[in-house]
Amino acid sequence: MVQTVSKTPLASLLDVASDIDAYDFSCKRLLAEKRVLARIMQRCLIEFRDYDVDTIAERFIEGMPLVSELPVDPDETGAFLSGRSQERASPTEGSVVFDICFDAVVPSTDETVKLIINVEAQADFYPGYPLLKRGIYYCARILSAQKETVFVKSHYEKLRKVYSVWVCTDVPKYYQNTITAYQMTESNYVGDVQADKEHYDLLSVVMIGLGEPNGERSEGLLRFLSTLLSAEMSVDEKKRILQDEFNCSMMEADEEVLSMGSLGQALVDKTRIESTLASIRNLMKNMGLSIIEAMNALEVPEEDRQRYIEALSK
Repeated sequence: MVQTVSKTPLASLLDVASDIDAYDFSCKRLLAEKRVLARIMQRCLIEFRDYDVDTIAERFIEGMPLVSELPVDPDETGAFLSGRSQERASPTEGSVVFDICFDAVVPSTDETVKLIINVEAQADFYPGYPLLKRGIYYCARILSAQKETVFVKSHYEKLRKVYSVWVCTDVPKYYQNTITAYQMTESNYVGDVQADKEHYDLLSVVMIGLGEPNGERSEGLLRFLSTLLSAEMSVDEKKRILQDEFNCSMMEADEEVLSMGSLGQALVDKTRIESTLASIRNLMKNMGLSIIEAMNALEVPEEDRQRYIEALSK
């Protein structure tokens, strides 16, 4: 199939990375809105299935969610998370951080039981390793970091359950509009023993694969998130769907949504540009074509060719 590229000037190719970072942060900021988190919790976390979004947002989410502040691995001081307050260490520069992390109170418990919830916005579904394994690692990191923060010495009974929820925005077709949970279960190989579920049900990874807002199985939370995070839908259309179908006002998130519109298009353009660059390189390497011959085969517009040549030379 012949590939063509966006008409976006390639002179700004190296500047697009900063736009993509801003786009990613906008996604995180939108997901960190309490009523957005509440919708995710209501659909994906069994503890909140019987509660409405407003109640979850107002009563069960503690404090303000941390956005790109909490390091996945300890920094040089060994600090990670406090567990009982918002006094969490800032990451060292360049370290990997959780997208969103916050505490939540479990409803209908005799004593105050809390969860630690991590939400990740993920655009790259094939980063070179299985995302599910990374989700399990994130849960394990938050579990192990509770020692000397949530509990001290050998008081493991105080361990809090951890959720890691992954909102994947660019997934293969078979994964679109799906929600899948992975958690620990009890299996009796010999005999019939039943432990208290709260003693082993301590981590759960939830993978959400988004598709087109009007795609198959796109309803409920999936339609809500795919509309909210759409890079191509107009702001007015987003507002209409979110208000009419989900009674969700976009007043607080207007600035983020507006910025996502242009930045989202930058992301689309960057993807197309990189795809064409990769195709040119492959034709040159595997078919022995020159740059010009490769661009001829791909029907690259004349006005873009010099910029491709410069990009390839770098």
